[in-house]
Amino acid sequence: MPRHRALLPALAVPGLALALAGCADDGGGGSGPEVAVTAYPMQFVAERVLGDAGTVTSVAPAGTEPHDLELSPSAVATLDGADAVLYLSDFQTAVDDALAEVGSGLVVDAADHVDLLTGGDDEHDHDDADGHDDHGPDDHGHDHGGVDPHFWLDPLRVADLADALAVELGEAEPELAATFENNAATLRGELEDLDERLRTGLAGCVDRTFVTSHEAFGYLAHAYDLTQVGISGIDPEAEPSPARVAEVLAEAREHGVTTVFTQPGGLTAGADVVADELGLTLATLDPIELAPSDTDYLGAMAANLAALREGLSCP
Repeated sequence: MPRHRALLPALAVPGLALALAGCADDGGGGSGPEVAVTAYPMQFVAERVLGDAGTVTSVAPAGTEPHDLELSPSAVATLDGADAVLYLSDFQTAVDDALAEVGSGLVVDAADHVDLLTGGDDEHDHDDADGHDDHGPDDHGHDHGGVDPHFWLDPLRVADLADALAVELGEAEPELAATFENNAATLRGELEDLDERLRTGLAGCVDRTFVTSHEAFGYLAHAYDLTQVGISGIDPEAEPSPARVAEVLAEAREHGVTTVFTQPGGLTAGADVVADELGLTLATLDPIELAPSDTDYLGAMAANLAALREGLSCP
């Protein structure tokens, strides 16, 4: 169920009553609702759903690793004063803590609308709601003991979130509901086209296993029948143990891996060690946690497809 949260009484939180009234008062005659977001994937979805009918404000400073986000007082005030907040619970502790202390007119938690995968059980026997084989994001059985937040690496899950956000905002802004619905439908069409390009482009790859420095690509592997071998876990800055590096080396040899993928920004997390030891090529695969420098989500995913096709010897 979607969570509409006003977590403190309106009189206890200055500006909360205005925030609650903001969506209803705009009515399409003003600038439309202001939606606060906490990471780039949510920003992309909100901007596309709102279009010109509202404004999107990110509380994450540019270039800040979302796992490490700390909120300034002004960022907390933005969350408090926005007409709506789009975020993912249990992804950014500072955001969870802030939303537990301040009020908001409408809080949309992606976790309520997107099927999230958990790592470690390596089950392959049944399908989830979107028709993908329901194994965890960590296909080699490495247990995180938690949820993988990187749902946006599956375009169809992004489309689900866009549809849900359009419904939520449309209920708050009935005069703009058709605009939000149409914008979400347009985006879904683009995301379904991207999904088809990924499915077709990766279907015939000779290699099906890829090694990454950061275990962020479980949803991509899950959706397109690949196996991810992560050197470090969900946290991109965590240093892998020597034992884990040895495991990765063994799996890379076993599967004839030719390429090790690192993320933009130079966080290799042991990828250089693996590549040097086996004489493998280093390439870039973007987890799209941060805004791409010269494109958007769709362009970054297209670049990921090209990188995978080269690294996995795809025809």
